[in-house]
Amino acid sequence: MKKLLFALTVAMLITVFTSGMNETSAASSVHTVKKGDTLYKISLQNNVSVSNIQKWNNLKSTVIYPNQKLRLVKSSKVAASAPKKQSTPSRSNGDNVSKELMVSATAYTAHCNGCSGITRTGLNLRKNPNLKVIAVDPRVIELGTKVHVEGYGYAIAGDTGGAIKGNKIDVFIPSKSRAYQWGRKNVKVKVLN
Repeated sequence: MKKLLFALTVAMLITVFTSGMNETSAASSVHTVKKGDTLYKISLQNNVSVSNIQKWNNLKSTVIYPNQKLRLVKSSKVAASAPKKQSTPSRSNGDNVSKELMVSATAYTAHCNGCSGITRTGLNLRKNPNLKVIAVDPRVIELGTKVHVEGYGYAIAGDTGGAIKGNKIDVFIPSKSRAYQWGRKNVKVKVLN
């Protein structure tokens, strides 16, 4: 009798647990934009690329508004017709490189004179000093794009700068001394899908 009761309890717990998981994944397929949200923040929270959020919601820019509903998964109509591929690049051997370019790279911090520490995409670099962010010319590398910068690592194109035009980037480094050590160098940038 005890074995039967135990087996029924385990079966019931498994049923409750798996049905709760299905509800969670269904609920996370749509995001309601809150004040302060950016596409980059939403993409990090939901493990989805900014470009996919834009594509799935027919967004022409990265501008979003409070109470806007954003789809975070591919619609079934699109999924049925499109071939399956890796939607987010890994940091190991599965990177899908869409473009490679040589750029002149300098470094910046969140504590320079006149700097607020808030990036163009809304990231607070003072509160998150370990983020890997680069400033780009959005005409060359789209904001929100994942990249790999030679000598810096994986990062997100999350900022712009007045002097960042053409094939120039600024890499975010939390300390001024390390930013000065970076100096100016020519590096290869891989733009990832």
